[in-house]
Amino acid sequence: MKTTKIKTWAFLSLALLVSSGVFAGNYVVDASKSTVGWHGKKVTGEHHGAIDIKEGSLEVVDGEIKGGTVTIDMQSITNEDITNSEMNGKLVGHLKSDDFFSVETYPTATLVLTDVSKSGSNYTFTGDLTIKGTTKPVSFQASSTTEGDAVKVEGEMIIDRSDYNVRYGSKSFFDNLGDKMIYDDFTLNFVVVAKK
Repeated sequence: MKTTKIKTWAFLSLALLVSSGVFAGNYVVDASKSTVGWHGKKVTGEHHGAIDIKEGSLEVVDGEIKGGTVTIDMQSITNEDITNSEMNGKLVGHLKSDDFFSVETYPTATLVLTDVSKSGSNYTFTGDLTIKGTTKPVSFQASSTTEGDAVKVEGEMIIDRSDYNVRYGSKSFFDNLGDKMIYDDFTLNFVVVAKK
């Protein structure tokens, strides 16, 4: 009888330890409090706007981020610098078209973190970024703070669109573009808030 009780207690203790470890590290991204801004440049100017996070999660162990996944809603692209509604709509429609991100065919983009290193409150993240069905490795830096039961991660990613077959106005695919050239690199500035 004693042996049975000891075995049962040991099993329950182990189960509790394992389940606590799993749930302690799972933070869900709060899309309503997270923001992603985009910034692209061309020879004759630049544009910026926003895009929504659809969903995501971060693995947090002892207050440190160890991994995570974030999915972006590519259909949510907006522009914030063109005040004329017709011109604004044309640019956004063009960005959603097959010339750029083909959002009807590829409605989401996904980042999966594969390696994380930390120095103080600063992180270097490495991951696999998938845009338009193409997956490429990326690396970027961000800072992190803890606010109650939430973790906030702020940083910047520079992405080479030519890696993802986003061809329009790209010197990587076309010659003699002149002042119609759009630079391949674009920037994402992000604030990601995740809660237990």
